[in-house]
Amino acid sequence: MITLKSFIASKGSIKQDLTGGLLAAIIGLPMGLAFGVQSGLGPQAGIYTAVILAFFASLFGGTRTLITDPTGPMTVVAASVVGLGLAQSGSIESAWPLIVGTFVLAGVFELIFGILDVGKYVKYLPYPVLSGFMAGIGVIIISVQIFPLLGHPSPKGFVNIMTHLDEPITHVNFHSLVLGSLTVFLIYITPLISKKVPAILLAIVATTLLSVALNWDVPTIGQIPHQLPDDHFTDLFNLSFSDLEVMLIPAIMLGGLGVIDSLLTSVVADNLTRTKHNSKWTVIGQGIGNIITGLFGGIPGAGATMGTVTNIKAGAKTRLSGIAKALFLLIIVVSISDWVAFIPMSVLAGILITIGIGIVDLKGIKMLLKVPRQDAAVWIIVLLVTLFDNLLDAVGIGFALSAILFIGRMSKMMTDTQHAVALDQVQRDKEIPEWLAGKIYVDVFEGPLFFGFSDQFRNHLEELTDVEAIIFRMEHVPFIDQSGIVTIEAITEELHERNVIVFLVGMNEKVMCDFATARVIPQVIAGENCVDTMEECMGRIKTILKANDSLDYDKFKAQ
Repeated sequence: MITLKSFIASKGSIKQDLTGGLLAAIIGLPMGLAFGVQSGLGPQAGIYTAVILAFFASLFGGTRTLITDPTGPMTVVAASVVGLGLAQSGSIESAWPLIVGTFVLAGVFELIFGILDVGKYVKYLPYPVLSGFMAGIGVIIISVQIFPLLGHPSPKGFVNIMTHLDEPITHVNFHSLVLGSLTVFLIYITPLISKKVPAILLAIVATTLLSVALNWDVPTIGQIPHQLPDDHFTDLFNLSFSDLEVMLIPAIMLGGLGVIDSLLTSVVADNLTRTKHNSKWTVIGQGIGNIITGLFGGIPGAGATMGTVTNIKAGAKTRLSGIAKALFLLIIVVSISDWVAFIPMSVLAGILITIGIGIVDLKGIKMLLKVPRQDAAVWIIVLLVTLFDNLLDAVGIGFALSAILFIGRMSKMMTDTQHAVALDQVQRDKEIPEWLAGKIYVDVFEGPLFFGFSDQFRNHLEELTDVEAIIFRMEHVPFIDQSGIVTIEAITEELHERNVIVFLVGMNEKVMCDFATARVIPQVIAGENCVDTMEECMGRIKTILKANDSLDYDKFKAQ
């Protein structure tokens, strides 16, 4: 959150902050226009987001150099919300309550996620899930641009687009195709010639001037409003409880994506600036910004990598740069809005195609044939669910699959490494008779004990016959969950029924405390049978042998 201290600290970098904000505004203009058009609410919706959200997210946010804009993942979901509103109401005017309600609710969820600091768990998102998810978003963005690139309005939905490709292909507007293709070419070739000129800005200016000069008949953006956006506060009062059921899932999806999108960009910013962002306030700032943006007819947005990197490369160091970006963009739009009307739709399509390609994780695709088959399967499933269902389900299903496969791998690893060795094979001790040492087994645990190992471990112990005692060595067990505790308890009770004595050796303080809290110690395993070292365990066995001349189960069991 912004403070007097941060303002004072930024005094020495005001020039760099303003420069970074200006460059981010220049980049944000075509991006805002393009994503606004893709959302279905028009180019002004993207501009509203790029101004309002950027201002408030920087004011309250926890990542100093983060630049916030409309983004690909958020816009894909926003477009589906707009499409749903149109399907139910028939027109944008009638659909505003549902659209605004969903966008504002998404900001509320994001705000809640921030307060709960859910963002700190984003780092646990498995790479195949993230990679497949981003690939799916990239493919969706590219597919939506095919129709505009060929000079036609795009239908809604990936499947709908793919099944109607024959329509634009058989009626191509070649002037649109030339302008869109030239846009893509300029965006990729410009950085090879000079990195000082923003490639996207050059492409949009050059192709628009070409279209106007040659008087080509191509679909254009058209006039965007000069005035400040109207508020939609009153639209919220037109919502009913039945609308909440429709709004809930898309709002959660947008809120979750906002967290992921913003924090991934914040990580990029941290790596470039050698700083550490505050995930809690970063998400809170995004939530506040998206609530206000939604109330003024903008689309939800998040931290944008391109604008953030440009801002940092310009030398920006504080959140003043994000605030400056919002103000500069507002000035730019108001001063050149008449010219914006001439920008061809195919040019915006070309910009978004390059953005979609950039979103696709090419590294993840190249690794598909080299990684374990389970990871490749998760990647493919997440991609397909993203394309044919929705983004939230894709992340949820992918995460669940990854968790199940991880448990399977851990269980297999424990099964492969688990082996019990008779005491006489690992330790020669004349005080313990050979006949008895051959019936005392030592079982070493490696890694955490959790619910994935129970069945395999039970099968492993059932293979042991003619056993007098078993020693579980737990020096390398960092933690144990409830399922692990219950498993050890149940297995110990089964061993006791076979008159097999159980010793626990080398538990750390946390594992010992967990067993004691669950009353496994001393109700199931005697406290005297829980020792720190093998030497202590051997001493315990020798003591009983000297007193009884035999290994008496009744002397070892929990009292």
